[in-house]
Amino acid sequence: MPEAYRVPFRFRLSRPVLKAVFRLIFHILGRVKITGKDNIPYGKPYMVAMNHISIYDPPLIAAFWPEVLEIIGAADVFDKPGQGQLLKLYGVMPVHRGEYDRALLQKIVSIIKAGYPLLIAPEGGRSHVPAMRRALPGIAYIVEETAVPVMPVGLIGTTEDFWQRAKRGEKPQLEIRIGAPVSLPPITEKGAARREARQRNADLVMRHLAGLLPEEYRGVYAETAIIPAETGQ
Repeated sequence: MPEAYRVPFRFRLSRPVLKAVFRLIFHILGRVKITGKDNIPYGKPYMVAMNHISIYDPPLIAAFWPEVLEIIGAADVFDKPGQGQLLKLYGVMPVHRGEYDRALLQKIVSIIKAGYPLLIAPEGGRSHVPAMRRALPGIAYIVEETAVPVMPVGLIGTTEDFWQRAKRGEKPQLEIRIGAPVSLPPITEKGAARREARQRNADLVMRHLAGLLPEEYRGVYAETAIIPAETGQ
């Protein structure tokens, strides 16, 4: 049996520092608003699913999330000066888009089963525009293996012009909208039907996520967004 996952000591040292630094940076550059923190199942394993517009999304969530998140990120970003060093310093796990990586999936499952929350972008990468793209089925596979709830988190204001607007002194509004936990239906199908069921579950997460966002952010889920009852937007 593989050894249970534990956060490496160097990351236990670096992550609180990085969180504090990025909280300060975002407070200086913009105005941060967070809603729905009471939805978080503190102290329990879960997944955080975010819409992914730009490079600002993961550090924004990681900085302001009340618990320390494990994060997976696109492998190609690790080669970029500055960004790559920060990802390695935090301990982000690289994933190659569109490739099946059994070892990585096993590590992700072991992390969640050890009780740690995990941040993922179901779209598989940045959209570069506010409108969401269709999710990849990977998130459904992870839930299938771990049976944990998914926290849909809608990010608003993290568009690629954020830095330019901040430099002009506009203090752009950044929002983190945390939805209620989503429990995905169990998958019992086999073969092609199983793959279709995973895609349906991934889409279900994104429909809940879309319901937290303004219409122009919903993209391919504009017609099927599930609006939280308390907002009625």
